[in-house]
Amino acid sequence: MADSPEVAVAISTRDRPDALARCLASLAAGRQQPAEIVVADQSDSPPTQEPSAPIRRIRARPGGLATAQNDAVRATTAPVVAVLDDDCVADPGWIEAIARQFGDPNLGYLSGPVLPLGPAEPGTHAVATRTSMERRELDVRTLPWDAGSGNNFAFRRHWFDRIGGADERLGPGAPGKGGLDMDLFRRLLRAGAPGVYEPDAVVFHERVSTEGRLARRVPYGYGMGACCVLWLREGDTQAVAVLGRWVAMRSNRLGRSLARRRWLAVREEALVLAGTARGIGFGIRAPKAPRS
Repeated sequence: MADSPEVAVAISTRDRPDALARCLASLAAGRQQPAEIVVADQSDSPPTQEPSAPIRRIRARPGGLATAQNDAVRATTAPVVAVLDDDCVADPGWIEAIARQFGDPNLGYLSGPVLPLGPAEPGTHAVATRTSMERRELDVRTLPWDAGSGNNFAFRRHWFDRIGGADERLGPGAPGKGGLDMDLFRRLLRAGAPGVYEPDAVVFHERVSTEGRLARRVPYGYGMGACCVLWLREGDTQAVAVLGRWVAMRSNRLGRSLARRRWLAVREEALVLAGTARGIGFGIRAPKAPRS
């Protein structure tokens, strides 16, 4: 292990000043401070507070999360960049764990657990949870949905540049609706970036209402369907198998939920599968886009 490198944090935000303030406060309370924090802001209104060192706020281009993420990452100067969503809270040891792992000069990409924020309350649900506390290596054989979550990952900057950054056709606010993180992870690992799932790199994600969780199901499936077709168009020979594994997994969950009469879960899985079918259509007709 070499000396731990400096770590920058890239955050994309849009009209959530309270959540952003909570996110930034969690970073300030960490045992190790990031070298810099870049906030790419697509808000309709100007910020209510001026940033202070080491925080830099930039006006992101319009176009969705992928656009803002590219702008945030490319405004950083540290060799390692960690990505955190504005509605998340970093564990006090988050930056420390990331820096420690990237002391391995061969490591290219890292993901970690995402746990629900705060106690469960009636009518609220976890959005995306990755609760495993088992460290594991990640490579091109890793299924995209097992490779991490878009609100908790980090990479060595040169790998991000090598693959051309985030695909601005994908993700919230873009025509592809979702799949931004799955696509980025797949392309990083496909390019040969050595990856690891690190259980000490923990973030917490705020819970949402039932309506909020259901609203995310179609875009989630849509993005996955779109990604698989786009990968196939790029020559990824495993894309069809990945899509098959995805549809089989969601269908199995749907069947189990029906058998147990878990009607909310039935509705969720039906929405994911419907979104996947629509996303396949988008992937077929989407124009070829150069990486920004």
